[in-house]
Amino acid sequence: MTLPPRPLFEEPLGRRRARLLPWATVMAGSLVATLPWGATLPLLPPVGLLLLLSWRLLAPLSLRIWAPALLGLFDDLVSGQPLGSAMLLWTLAYFLVEAIDARSGVRDFPQSWSIAALAIAFVLLGGRLVATPLDAHVDTVLLIQIVISVLLFPAAARLVAWIDLRRAL
Repeated sequence: MTLPPRPLFEEPLGRRRARLLPWATVMAGSLVATLPWGATLPLLPPVGLLLLLSWRLLAPLSLRIWAPALLGLFDDLVSGQPLGSAMLLWTLAYFLVEAIDARSGVRDFPQSWSIAALAIAFVLLGGRLVATPLDAHVDTVLLIQIVISVLLFPAAARLVAWIDLRRAL
């Protein structure tokens, strides 16, 4: 596969800006939760998490192993979740993906999608246990949110693949 030619007068992305691009996209994904959505049910997927998992599965060396903790802290601060919940859950999900990746080796996109689905379900279920009382009736809405998040993962992966391609040019 050959890369498309770069336009003649386009500046190449600097090394520092290329290094910060994965961080900026995950943080921008976390900021999606702060936009004024008119919804009666909390069905918005965790876009920051989707982008974090996409970067990990498509470009594993783009983020350091300690990045989910800092990005989770940022997500906790902007989303209003209990402080430390996304830090812990995103880091554990990242390690889960690392462990599965170390055992499986080469994989195709359906396998990456199933790994991401497992990590998404883990984080959302863990967030439910941390943020809401156990007698709260949110399980149906949570299941719908998990399904929506898993179904939107290919779009997040496509966006990350496009950004990574532009970063490589």
